[in-house]
Amino acid sequence: MCVGTPMQVISVNGIAAMCSDGTRAETVDLSLLGDVAPGTWLLTHLGCAREVISEREARQIMAALDGLRAVQTGGDPGDAFADLDARSPSLPPHLQAALDAGHRNG
Repeated sequence: MCVGTPMQVISVNGIAAMCSDGTRAETVDLSLLGDVAPGTWLLTHLGCAREVISEREARQIMAALDGLRAVQTGGDPGDAFADLDARSPSLPPHLQAALDAGHRNG
């Protein structure tokens, strides 16, 4: 399973940025994104920035990761997944469109 980590840009030097997740700092490759400014939130994976995200999205992802860590150690996730509790499961738009059109696998 691949898990992206939200990180905030502290400084930029060419195609690299020093970023922090609030507990640690690391250098992140910006090759896939181009120019970003200090303060920007990024979704990173394996030292590479994959996407610019909002601070709200970053906080939600960090809360979900904290909830997963808590569950892995036998704890309670708290309200880390409250946004999921309040809604029904849904398919990605392209799969919902295929289902609505009557295309089924199997």
